[in-house]
This record gives sequence, C-alpha cells and structure tokens, in this order.
Amino acid sequence: MSSYYQPHNQSYLSRRGIAFLGIIVLHIFLIWALISGLATSGVRYVQTILQTNIIQTDKPKDLPPPPPPVDLKERPPVQVIAPDINITVPAEAPPPIQQVTTQKVEPPPAPPRIVPGTPAKVTYAPDVRDYYPDSERRAGHEGRTAIKVCIDAAGKLQSADVTQSSSFPALDEAAQKMAKAMKFKPATSEGRPVATCVSLPVKFELHAG
Repeated sequence: MSSYYQPHNQSYLSRRGIAFLGIIVLHIFLIWALISGLATSGVRYVQTILQTNIIQTDKPKDLPPPPPPVDLKERPPVQVIAPDINITVPAEAPPPIQQVTTQKVEPPPAPPRIVPGTPAKVTYAPDVRDYYPDSERRAGHEGRTAIKVCIDAAGKLQSADVTQSSSFPALDEAAQKMAKAMKFKPATSEGRPVATCVSLPVKFELHAG
C-alpha cells in the first residue's frame, strides 16, 4: 500500500517546489522593477486600467423613457393623394370688335317764329261832315253805310265798294268818296306786309244847333 502512494507524493512535492520557486522569482522581479523604475510605469498602467474600468463601470446617464407601445389594433389613417387632373377647355374666340360710328345728329331746325298778323290800320280819315251832302242835310236824311276797302301790300287803295247801304244813294256815294280819301297802313302776316280788305262803317248824323 505504501509503494502505491509514493509516486503521487513525489509529484505533489515537485509541484509545490516549482510554485515556491516561481514566487521567489516574482519577488526578485518586483524588487528589480522597483529599483529600475518599472514599478512607476507599472503603477501608471495599473491606474489607467483602473480608471478605464471605473469610467466604463460608471452608472449610465438616465435615458429617455421608451416610446409607448404601438397599438397594432389601430390602423394609421391612409392618406390618399389625389392625382392632378388637368382639364383643358378650348377658349372661345372673343367676338369681333364692332366699330361704332357715331354720326353727328343735327338738331332739328328751330320752328319758325310765329309772328301774329296785324290788320290794316287807318292812318288818316277826313271829317265826315265835309262829305255830308247839303241836300241830304236839308232833307234831314241820316244813315250808316258800310264800305269794303281793299288795299295792297304797299298800303294803296285798290277798291272801295258799298256792302251795306244807308237807303240814301247820295249818302252811299258820299261814303265811297270819303273812303277813297283815307290813308292806310297795310296788314302784316308773319312780319311781312300783305294785301287785305277791310270793312269801314261811315255814319252820317245831323246834330242839333
């Protein structure tokens, strides 16, 4: 039984010796590193590793809250873009421009001025007593005779006719003579003298005294 366990104990002892030897070598290396200054760079390297680990292990900043979950049951509205429809309508040709000719309308001529006509006027008449016959006076004859006198545009006597008798021929003849001795102003029509005829009464009367 003792012979069976001996090789195992020997290998175990050899491993312990190697580990012990390694520890001694490591101590020697550290002592040398401290002496040669490698320890300083090693410390810096270790600090850098520690800082890197510390920075990496820092607590992350607060992240924004996650978006709300999408409700798959509600469908988003479908946007339908209407296509552009271009409808071309033929433009109607403008009507031809009509030239309006303005004709000057002459005002109607003014109506002729109506001038009222004027009758013939007696401008001179002799005294009827100068034509009263003496025979008729003595006989006491009285009467009234109407004489139609026609004159031209110049006012000259054209005729003198008895239109109404006094019943005494001498008195009628005396009335005609008296009418022919008269002077007249011609009648006018529209401002111009015209020929006309007028009726003149000649009255013969006897006065007492």
